[in-house]
Amino acid sequence: MRCKIKKGINIWSFPEQMNIADCMKLAKEAGFEGIELALSMKGELSLTSSDEEILRLKQAADDIGIVINSLATGLYWQFSLTSNREDIRQKAKETVRRQLDIGALLGVDCILVCPGTVGVDFTPDEVVPDAKEIEFFAGSEVIDYDVAYERALSAFLELAPYAEEKQVVIGVENIWNKFLLSPLEMRDFIDKIGSPWVRVFFDVGNVVAHGYPEQWIRILGKRIAKVHFKDYRRDAKGLAGFVDLLAGDVDYVRVVDELVALDYDGWANAEMCPVYKCYSDQIVYNTSAAMDRILRIK
Repeated sequence: MRCKIKKGINIWSFPEQMNIADCMKLAKEAGFEGIELALSMKGELSLTSSDEEILRLKQAADDIGIVINSLATGLYWQFSLTSNREDIRQKAKETVRRQLDIGALLGVDCILVCPGTVGVDFTPDEVVPDAKEIEFFAGSEVIDYDVAYERALSAFLELAPYAEEKQVVIGVENIWNKFLLSPLEMRDFIDKIGSPWVRVFFDVGNVVAHGYPEQWIRILGKRIAKVHFKDYRRDAKGLAGFVDLLAGDVDYVRVVDELVALDYDGWANAEMCPVYKCYSDQIVYNTSAAMDRILRIK
């Protein structure tokens, strides 16, 4: 069966100082069909961006000839759906709603949402820009697993109708959060929500430390709405294990075989971070070439 997966890249793969329009131009020049933007606390695309500012980004993408296919965010490290603080949980749900609003304006069919945490093993500096300025970090508390599960489930049951109203899928991502740790658990969690507007945003690289992405794909099946491609070396440990595509332990032959078996024809967005320290634009070209091999384009 022919591979019909579309080739995209996440904006975190670009130099931090590069503006969104230039990121889109570079992605197009490097051979990507689509780009995944990210919602921030401040900057060009933020919680307080006006509709006019958001629509200008959509127009810029149209002019460049690239598809904005998804909207990610790192804000859920600050606003967790499973926090012990009710005000933080409410802020997390407000963030999901605003992300859905912005996603609809941008014309995306799916947003990336972190389901909350039980605990994390890294520091705010490793995942949050301007970490010293934030009031709360999800890793500052440990949540009882069963409590986290019920809070996350309740949140997505509440948010699903709004996603349907906006016609944008909430993609629940598997992350390093000590939560929803197996494909069986993720599958059953999504099935309990029971809405086509809450599905899985599957990150290939995030499961390699403790599992096999090809197994997750087979078990999750049609629940997968969108995919992140990255690679990971098990012997490196921690965040330092994330490496260039094809330089790690992801068996991309089997990963793509499983996606093809599902007849998956959605987007695979490369998420390459951290970027190179020198000639940082080169990672975009290298990633494009690697994805051409992985997706059997060349």
